[in-house]
Amino acid sequence: MFKKILIANRGEIACRIIWACKELGIQTVAVYSEPDRDALHVKLADQAVCVGPAAAMRSYLNIPAVISAAEVTDADAIHPGYGFLAESPHFAEVCTACSIKFIGPPAAIIQLMGDKARARSAMKSAGLPVVPGSDGPVKSIEEARTVAARIGPPVIIKAVAGGGGKGMRIVRSLDDLEISWLTAQNEAEAAFKNGELYIERYIEEPRHIEVQLLADEHGNVVHLGERECSIQRRYQKLIEESPSPALTEARRSEIGALAVQAAREIGYQNAGTMEFLFDSKDFYFMEMNTRIQVEHPVTEMVTNLDLVRDQILIADGQPLEFKQEDLLFSGHAIECRINAEDPDNFTPSPGRLNTFTLPGGPGVRVDTAVHSGSVVPPYYDSMVAKLIVRARTRPQAITRMRRALESFVVEGIKTLIPPHHRIMEDPDFIAGNFSTHFMERFLPARTNSKTEGGTQEGGGAGRRAR
Repeated sequence: MFKKILIANRGEIACRIIWACKELGIQTVAVYSEPDRDALHVKLADQAVCVGPAAAMRSYLNIPAVISAAEVTDADAIHPGYGFLAESPHFAEVCTACSIKFIGPPAAIIQLMGDKARARSAMKSAGLPVVPGSDGPVKSIEEARTVAARIGPPVIIKAVAGGGGKGMRIVRSLDDLEISWLTAQNEAEAAFKNGELYIERYIEEPRHIEVQLLADEHGNVVHLGERECSIQRRYQKLIEESPSPALTEARRSEIGALAVQAAREIGYQNAGTMEFLFDSKDFYFMEMNTRIQVEHPVTEMVTNLDLVRDQILIADGQPLEFKQEDLLFSGHAIECRINAEDPDNFTPSPGRLNTFTLPGGPGVRVDTAVHSGSVVPPYYDSMVAKLIVRARTRPQAITRMRRALESFVVEGIKTLIPPHHRIMEDPDFIAGNFSTHFMERFLPARTNSKTEGGTQEGGGAGRRAR
């Protein structure tokens, strides 16, 4: 077993990893930027090393500094969490070269799944259905016109290295293709230093459904059910739940088996998530996240598993402790992301938390790294907590979430608690009648934009820095 793990992250996920390590008897090392000197993850860890100033590129994304911190503290493994370096194949390679175990899949798998055009091709070869579109990157506007004409508008242009909705354009008329192509290309080049694009048919009202996977280093792969992630704004998820209200048991088994088959085909290892579009009839592979997800707690609540613990045991070379037939799914779980954002216009709201009182009671869990007196800095992701509830049925879980939101007191900054509460009262949400465009209708017109709702890009933390 590992003796010491360095956590290459901050915030609630860093704390979450430390908690799992404590239960396994593993010492931990926190890295932190200068503004995070007094952060909770720094206080919880056995050791802590400052890796730079506020800017993520000079601290949490500074690979030489992170590796040096691991070496000087004799850490024998690094857990990247999500965001930051979690999906950097280069970082995984450097860890291996320095004889430090990277707690995640091999670098080659991260690289394959990080290139969305290659990932799409690999998943198609592995037997997963994909949205009709180009076979790999499209090399020219002339080829783009040919592909778009073949599959028919509307189409969506997507960056090969995309994430967070950047380098994406929906094209409803072929007359608009060229300007949309050039705009997406410029945006992708600026955001990812990679202007390659591909094209897919645009599905108008999809649901975003993802399947959680665990795969050990001995060829064993299991799925842990699905999560419904359709409530999202500008490609960022707001609410997740498990199981999805849209799936029958037959469809649930079908998509789970397909995800396991594809993961096995590519030799996947550790925790990962297959993301799909679902149009009420068919599933289509969208992308794979080669890391732990922000929303992993909803899966933990319905499976009674500790996914971070399992990640560590897998990286240590141990086989999975259970088979697919051993897994039991019980109840319904919902997660709301409590972001430090203005509830009217979703602009960031950093500052000092004068009051931070957590809800409690049966079936309520809060993952957070802040407390009364904490300062939410303006430099990183705005999420300050994840509120998760579990109940026997979905209606009971919604009722429990309403109660928990009412009991969650935050003063000093603005948060998304008010819109979360309104969503829990919305008739369409209660009925399970929604798509990735739910928030376009739900929010006041002033907060919407042409790219407001979720699309075939999905929505999650993506590859943005946490």
